[in-house]
Amino acid sequence: MDLEERIRLIMRRPVEEVITLDELKQCLQSKSVPTAYDGFEGSGIPHIATGLVKALKVKDFTNAGCRFILFLADWHSMVNRKLEGNFEKIRDACNLYIEVWKSLMQSLNVNMSLVEFKFGSQVYDEYYWHKVLEIAQKVTLNRAVRCLTIAGRKMAEAQTLAMFFYIPMQVADIFHMGIDICQLGMDQRKANILAREIGPQLGWWKPVCVHHHLLMGLQGPKKMGFEEDELMDLEVSSKMSKSKPETCIYVVDPPNTIRDKILNAYCPPRVVEDNPIIDICRNILLRCEEDSLHVDRPAEFGGPITFWNIRELEEAYRAGKLHPLDIKKAVAEKLIELLEPCRRHFSSGKSKELLDRIRNYTVTR
Repeated sequence: MDLEERIRLIMRRPVEEVITLDELKQCLQSKSVPTAYDGFEGSGIPHIATGLVKALKVKDFTNAGCRFILFLADWHSMVNRKLEGNFEKIRDACNLYIEVWKSLMQSLNVNMSLVEFKFGSQVYDEYYWHKVLEIAQKVTLNRAVRCLTIAGRKMAEAQTLAMFFYIPMQVADIFHMGIDICQLGMDQRKANILAREIGPQLGWWKPVCVHHHLLMGLQGPKKMGFEEDELMDLEVSSKMSKSKPETCIYVVDPPNTIRDKILNAYCPPRVVEDNPIIDICRNILLRCEEDSLHVDRPAEFGGPITFWNIRELEEAYRAGKLHPLDIKKAVAEKLIELLEPCRRHFSSGKSKELLDRIRNYTVTR
């Protein structure tokens, strides 16, 4: 596979930003198998942004010849009081994430020999904590407070000393695991930029950043003051959240639940910007050249139609040739199909026991 094809795969939606493209090219040329990663707090049942979108993006990276680490940040989860800070429950949630990804990646034919799952509690040693302290010495308190949004917190929520450990811990993860490419969401940008600044200061490297778009929650756009930049605040504030069941599609939701949630979603006619249904089409259903979406339109409105790319769909929707109800029905059925392997995996045995146990946990933001 040539370099341009590898770049195309890595930059495929929902990727929104690469820092920098030249550095990415150099990384791919100089390393036989570059290492990329994304990190996750263990907290509740994964939704489609955490489960399905991540599985699709891991497939892109492994197809491009990269090794991908899915990092289960159990200690970060405890610091951030996920699942009330209960470490046993957090580990359960992390194990659920792994089973979700494995079931979806198997259905997507991902090369699992290039995928690795790591727990923070398994890789942290004295050398890691040395890195944490080295990094902390380079970060001012003001910078640490501004970076708290990576943990889904506003600056005013910095109520405990533990929260200030979160930032140097996340930056240390990158260097302790030997990460070449940070492939995280746009809400993690501040930590990755900090890693790029601090790495060379400490004699380490400058990781490449490949940030992906945050899938919008079904409630539509909102602003909550997480970021000073207005557009970034809109994206971070509007993202799909597992702690708000009505705004997300869980990867194990039954078909009728998916239909109900999609039919009740925000989807203004003729508007494609900040529209969560169009967002799902753009970043999941019509993200690749080989993707298509069939819509069963009533005959009086043009009859059934198949869209082969997101541009065609957006043009039809803007022009009023596609009714919100019709596209909602199509999106719901396609998601039901894509998530079927995950539902089947958790329908019996120990996987079902794990899911049922987590359903009874109190999910905290």
